[in-house]
Amino acid sequence: MSLFILITLLLLSLATPSATQTCSSTHTRPCPPFSSNSNPPFPFSSSPGCGHPSFHVTCATPHSLISINNHTFSLLAYNPNASTITLSLPIPTHPINLSASPFRVSAASCSRLAFLRPCSPLNCSLSLSLSLSQCHLLHNPSHLFQDCTSTHHSLDHSDQPCQTDLPGFLQQFLLTGIQLQWDPTRDPYFTNCTPCQSNQGICAFNSSSPNKPFLCLRFRPQSTLSPPWIHKFKPNHIALLTTIIALTSLLLLVTVTTAILRSASHRHRSATLLPPVFTYDDLASSTNNFDSKRKIGDGGFGSVYLAHLRDGRLAAVKYLHRHHATAAFSTKSFCNEILILSSINHPNLVKLHGYCSDPRGLLLVYDYIPNGTLAEHLHNRKGSLTWRVRLDIALQTALAMEYLHFSVVPPVVHRDITSSNIFVERDMRIKVGDFGLSRLLVVQDTTSSSNGFVWTGPQGTPGYLDPEYHRSFRLTEKSDVYSFGVVLLELISGLRAVDQSRDKREMALADLVVSRIQMGQLHQVLDPVLGGGDGVSSVAELAFRCVAADKDDRPDSREVVEELKRVRSRTKE
Repeated sequence: MSLFILITLLLLSLATPSATQTCSSTHTRPCPPFSSNSNPPFPFSSSPGCGHPSFHVTCATPHSLISINNHTFSLLAYNPNASTITLSLPIPTHPINLSASPFRVSAASCSRLAFLRPCSPLNCSLSLSLSLSQCHLLHNPSHLFQDCTSTHHSLDHSDQPCQTDLPGFLQQFLLTGIQLQWDPTRDPYFTNCTPCQSNQGICAFNSSSPNKPFLCLRFRPQSTLSPPWIHKFKPNHIALLTTIIALTSLLLLVTVTTAILRSASHRHRSATLLPPVFTYDDLASSTNNFDSKRKIGDGGFGSVYLAHLRDGRLAAVKYLHRHHATAAFSTKSFCNEILILSSINHPNLVKLHGYCSDPRGLLLVYDYIPNGTLAEHLHNRKGSLTWRVRLDIALQTALAMEYLHFSVVPPVVHRDITSSNIFVERDMRIKVGDFGLSRLLVVQDTTSSSNGFVWTGPQGTPGYLDPEYHRSFRLTEKSDVYSFGVVLLELISGLRAVDQSRDKREMALADLVVSRIQMGQLHQVLDPVLGGGDGVSSVAELAFRCVAADKDDRPDSREVVEELKRVRSRTKE
């Protein structure tokens, strides 16, 4: 990606000579959070007239500043894959309106604000730490951002914990970071770029032309129609441009060749080539036009159909929903699964056979796994799984998790390890699937006492979501370990991860089993069909460690695999 940014900036300097001085570097030290570059990457810029006007930053230490709608924020993190930025700010004196900008507050941040409430009514006249206007805002924290006022929350606020020091809690929350999503539909600049991108062009900002606020850069052979601005070049500019393109092509060739050779030499890495592309009509035909009788699964963001492909193979085709409320998530999930699954290879992970990106729908083609999910075997077919089979399933799932965390570079955090995403083969071997929420762990911070993490809004399945990640927005490999711990609890208890028929304090399986273990009453929650199988108590102890509230108290996936192998070696057939 940085290579294409470099090409764009070089071409801009040739196409618009007057911009050369405007976009020159004004500093030499790194500009946080873009620590690897002295200049922020496009569309960000630290120089007026360069980059996108809504992404202008002022480089500073420890955090750079960004101004949005005349509000200044500290820029904590930037995630190009998810198009999000994380900002910190003090408690504002007036509601912050982002409507005229390309940003909106993420749903996760709005949700957390919506459920903040003081344990006792605030008396603004006695507040010493807040201004009167700030104090009045705290009566409804979600009104801090106008984006959040339009969000409807149906949950009962009485179920949420209150804060004895709401001002202090909220200030800490705002300083930790509010996540903003860059929404291209609210940004006319990038909306106007769509025709350029559809013609394989690269959009670059052009502040000199108010009627055309971007440059559309295209790379075509000289023998075809050339972009009109190339005829304005002087001969030395043409020579320089030709040299740049030649060197870039050579660099790309060397990079791709090196990547392929490295991939072939490492048994844990696979070539990151995109899988085959299917046509929409082919997949419609193979599923009998997505016949409801062919539906084998359904979820909030997609339905899965059984397909008979032209080559005779059976496959599972996920059709991602494109409703307005979920379209953005579906597109992100679609790209995420292709990115992750095309670069990994493990016997206990589902294989992506191809995809289709069509105006009529986004589709993904997977292995067809005919024996259902682990959740179905545990909760709908009581007594069908022996202890030895459950132990084998636990070990295979742990091996898949260990591969993602330690054999893939950068590591992958699945973010949704659940019994519903563990698919069972006819021989009872398993494959972990559904990588729509997965994230590459491109480390943003490391210390001697903690693993690396990325800032991102909490996403996952209730009952499996790491509570520390939910509080701190810091995603690590230990978040997967927590989810896996809940799966272990399902395997030893046969109970669901969340059951609303249970007491409110024990609705989550992790809360139920942990409380029983602490009281020495583990036997009360063990699945009766296990009959006290060998190693059940050892697996319960491992699950207890995996769902520890503090991530530093949890084992990593390598330790999990070693312990399960030890238990399995001592378990009778």
